Amino acid sequence: MQTFEGIVVKTTGNIITVQTGNERILCRIKGNFRIKDINSTNPVAVGDYVKYYFEGDDALITDLLDRKNYIIRKSKKLSKQVHILAANIDHAFLVATPVLPRTSTGFIDRFLATAEAYSIKASIIFTKADIYNRDILNYVDELKNLYSGIGYSVYVVSSQIPDSLIPLRTQLKDKTNLFTGHSGVGKSSLINVLIPGLNLKVTPISEQHLTGKHSTTFAEMHQLPEGGFIIDTPGIREFGTYDFNKNDVTHYFPEFFQLLPQCKFNNCIHVNESGCEVLAALERGEVSPSRYHNYLSILNNEDIFR
Repeated sequence: MQTFEGIVVKTTGNIITVQTGNERILCRIKGNFRIKDINSTNPVAVGDYVKYYFEGDDALITDLLDRKNYIIRKSKKLSKQVHILAANIDHAFLVATPVLPRTSTGFIDRFLATAEAYSIKASIIFTKADIYNRDILNYVDELKNLYSGIGYSVYVVSSQIPDSLIPLRTQLKDKTNLFTGHSGVGKSSLINVLIPGLNLKVTPISEQHLTGKHSTTFAEMHQLPEGGFIIDTPGIREFGTYDFNKNDVTHYFPEFFQLLPQCKFNNCIHVNESGCEVLAALERGEVSPSRYHNYLSILNNEDIFR
């Protein structure tokens, strides 16, 4: 039996599109395909390398090759299952907006913590900069200063202002990049500008609820003209973290992890321990109250994560 190898570039339910060279093959998964230690709704994700063979006219995926990494989120509230957003990622970008619709710091911090947990470099892209008034611009500047101060790259861009995309284009080049975020944040519009001629469907936000409508239905990988790829994912309403050990959560907040050696106890989780340097830094105004609040939310496994 002759087998072939390729990369998964699109998943649409039971149909997996695999690219080998310049050819795209529509495949199905052979049998009960499960991944060890992961109770996932999608055992194969965009970015995965797989083996497949032909059985008559049908192409069947038989093996999942070793992953460099992957990133997951809780599939829904109170669910023990997870959804794999993508695999073999060089850089994960959260596409966010301060308004229309608003991306909360809780959502941002859960995304960043999850990327840290899976050892994936992460950045934030604030879109729609052309509609910011002075108050919104000041708020975005505050967030940019906060997150860049921690060590994350933050891009403030507009699909209507090509020059605003130059630093982002440089970062994307020759990498496999994940784009994710709420519906309606302008992800499809941004990708359309980054990849001319792609013409992804763009859907306006709901005027009644000021929330986005899904224009991307399934995850798909697109090639950048200057080299590299963008993995576009459907809009996410909530970003639930999964299976975080309480003692590990501090590792996913770099500014807290940096202070951990100065805490009195080496297993300090920064809640009410005596001699906690994170709590002392919070009191001195050296730690962001919103970051600390969102840290506690993750620590307590709360289901409010918008």
